[in-house]
Amino acid sequence: MLQIGYKLSSEEFGPNDLVRHAARAEEAGFTFALISDHYHPWIDKQGQSPFVWCVIGGVAEATSKLRLGTGVTCPTVRIHPAIVAQAAATAAAMMEGRFFLGVGTGENLNEHVVGRGWPETAVRQERLAEAIEVLRLLWQGGYQSHHGRHYTVENARLYTLPKTPPPLMIAVGGPRSAELAGRVGDGMVGTSPNKDTMKTFEAAGGRGKPRYGERTVCWARDDKSARRTAHQIWPISAMGSGLAWELALPKHFESVAELVTEDAVAEEIICGPDPEKHVEAIREYADAGYDHVCIHQVGPDQEGFIRFYEREVLPQVTKARRKKAA
Repeated sequence: MLQIGYKLSSEEFGPNDLVRHAARAEEAGFTFALISDHYHPWIDKQGQSPFVWCVIGGVAEATSKLRLGTGVTCPTVRIHPAIVAQAAATAAAMMEGRFFLGVGTGENLNEHVVGRGWPETAVRQERLAEAIEVLRLLWQGGYQSHHGRHYTVENARLYTLPKTPPPLMIAVGGPRSAELAGRVGDGMVGTSPNKDTMKTFEAAGGRGKPRYGERTVCWARDDKSARRTAHQIWPISAMGSGLAWELALPKHFESVAELVTEDAVAEEIICGPDPEKHVEAIREYADAGYDHVCIHQVGPDQEGFIRFYEREVLPQVTKARRKKAA
């Protein structure tokens, strides 16, 4: 059954705002949320980047039904996988079945800060696969050690564990990550309704596993202001994915953003107050095979967006879901 989620954008909001938004999203009928895990925002205009594990603690206390996952955490450079294992286990214990961990290979923007360099794609993927081994090992409980190519863990034991380990979702951006997600993940997180990628995921063992998709929109009272806000705050939507992985600082993204037009951003982001456009965007992801679609609203007016979805979008999705079930 298709579930609609809400994106907690750590790049745009401080910790207390994010906690309030999560509670409001739950009240409005969103069933899950994804929260971004960044050290820097993409551009200075976005303006925030709180430590995600502190925010998750606040969300755990402020909500009672909302499921929450990181979208996504890089457990390979900035934070050792043994520490991510502990953080995720604690979050899962607090949320009692409502937390899942999303992981990916990361971006130079966030990972370069610890001075360990930024390896090529194949090495990043290799590190992620080994980090996942460490996560699952430590979630078994007891004293554990790991001596691998990239990570060492010596006599580590997680004393605070949930009743069951948190589901582990893997970010998918191409065939290699789709294969890894299908083979060793409990599900996947994607940002594109690419049916070929979905086929690769399923062929590698992903059939029947949850598939989370993220769709960026910008609701406003009129198309013009929505387009302007999207262009000012989220120009990265019209940049190539290779840039997102490789550029090191917000000012580098800002330099590229000078070349990005408002029209180019509007081609990537659903802009404006027409509920049919938003419903169609959700339907596109559902048709591609996603069973969870997370909506990222760009800009400061989160309450206006939530009211819009509460009144005009979520009821349509629910109605279509019931019709299909019947």
